Amino acid sequence: MTMSPSTWRIWRDSNQGRGVVHALAAFAVAVAAVASIAAQNVDVEVDRRIHAVENGLVPFTTPRCVFEADSTGSANSQTLRDRMKHYKVPGVSIAAIEDGKPAWAKGYGVLSVGGDTPVTTGTCFQAASTSKLVTAAIVLRHVESGILQLDEDVNVYLKSWKLRENEFTRQQKVTLRLLLTHQAGLPATDFPEQEGAGAPSLIQVLDGEAPAMNKPAIVECTPGTKWLYSNLGFLVIQLVLEDATGKPFPRLARETVFEPLGMDNSTFTYPPGQGICDGEAMPHDADGVLRRPELPPTALAQGGLVTTPSDLALFAAELMSAYAGSSDRLLSRETMRQMFRRELELDPEMFGVPLGEGLGTFLYGEGEDLVFTHPGSNSPGMNCWLVGHPGTGTGIVVMTNGAMGEVLAMEIIAAFNRAQGDPGSP
Repeated sequence: MTMSPSTWRIWRDSNQGRGVVHALAAFAVAVAAVASIAAQNVDVEVDRRIHAVENGLVPFTTPRCVFEADSTGSANSQTLRDRMKHYKVPGVSIAAIEDGKPAWAKGYGVLSVGGDTPVTTGTCFQAASTSKLVTAAIVLRHVESGILQLDEDVNVYLKSWKLRENEFTRQQKVTLRLLLTHQAGLPATDFPEQEGAGAPSLIQVLDGEAPAMNKPAIVECTPGTKWLYSNLGFLVIQLVLEDATGKPFPRLARETVFEPLGMDNSTFTYPPGQGICDGEAMPHDADGVLRRPELPPTALAQGGLVTTPSDLALFAAELMSAYAGSSDRLLSRETMRQMFRRELELDPEMFGVPLGEGLGTFLYGEGEDLVFTHPGSNSPGMNCWLVGHPGTGTGIVVMTNGAMGEVLAMEIIAAFNRAQGDPGSP
């Protein structure tokens, strides 16, 4: 039974009522105090882990440290600032995921050498090939909706351009599954352009026609018989998505991924528009010399994402939640199980560790020890690493603006792994 407001006031003002109300007020104060202490303890624990990362970097020895905590002692640990100086990397931004959600983020250094604008958690970096993980999620979302099929000949979807038929495609058609796993037989190539001739269109890039100067997207071996990392393959995916939906790729990314997940500082449009970022980090070469960005405005799906570690942490956390079956805002659990299933094993000699290839992602371990990742590196000096552990709900995103930032990021990730595995670390 509930009391009306007038009855409540009469009861409250009685002796018995006043006593109970005072007791309830005291209880509320006690609960608030306990909650405050708990929050302070959480803050202290987060600060401890941040301190452990910032002061626990060990010179890189093996890529295995990216995927599992090593036993390296702290005797030869160095600070993040020292390692940034060593690698001539002016700026670093980090976002960590703990208990399945973004936990902390922090920026270090400056946007460009010689400047004084600091890197913040809102500073945008180029995600480089980590973009492929987002592209894969867009593809799988459209597979779920029935617009695309993973094992259909992509020429069925392509309207504005077609993959050329040859003796290899007559044996096996190119599919989205083969493109996502770098098994389509398309060449590996960068994307040089004729200087001063303007940016090539996406189709000019695919055809290798001026002002593009890259190899054309022509299948060079029977699809499905060889793994060959191909940026061109993801440009074919970009055109499949655009032709099948009638929407430009940046809009697809915004509607499919960025808006549903609240990734407000992410775009596939370059340069990013106003309001997207709190400044943009500039690339630096291996000597720490400031260089101009070389991000192409039309070739996007393979490496054109501009974002922050905090936004990518939202994305990675959502993938892990979907994999656990606790969210379907982006993809279902069944689809995530497909994405994180090995399509093939890669030669350990290539990367120094045993990796598998999932749908648009690299995989390490299995079961509760599964790790998904995708590094990225854009010339002349922008790097990104995203690593997630679905079994523990932990992960980290590291973005840098120096050519040697990829190695620095691996040292940071190793320090993060050690901090997670050692509750007594400093």
